[in-house]
Amino acid sequence: MTVVMAETQVQGEVEVVAKAQRRRFTVAYKRRILQEAARCSQPGELGALLRREGLYSSHLAAWRAARVRGELAGDEAKRRGPKPQPSPPEAKRIAQLEHENRRLRARAERAEALVEVQKKLSALLQQDDGPRTGRS
Repeated sequence: MTVVMAETQVQGEVEVVAKAQRRRFTVAYKRRILQEAARCSQPGELGALLRREGLYSSHLAAWRAARVRGELAGDEAKRRGPKPQPSPPEAKRIAQLEHENRRLRARAERAEALVEVQKKLSALLQQDDGPRTGRS
């Protein structure tokens, strides 16, 4: 592949890196790392732990705060965002009845429109059937 830089041509390969994905850590892993970090008492031990695991000090700070909030108490992480509202048991039945109601209303409107068309047609046919003159 040719790359043009400052009007000179340089031959070289371009490495295409896959799209980075956010790392996800399990609750058990976070607890284990926090325990190991708590055992670090000598200077440099904590830095060695972080380098070995490929972590940042901000990870420890966030995980410690999560532990204080109680988010690391269970076996799995608590999901963020609004909690889904449990639907009452009759909600499904209400939805079915509303759907059936809409369907029946549409059917009744079609039937009423058909009756109106029949009335108009009947009126037109009665006008045509009126007394005829001698012309044929």
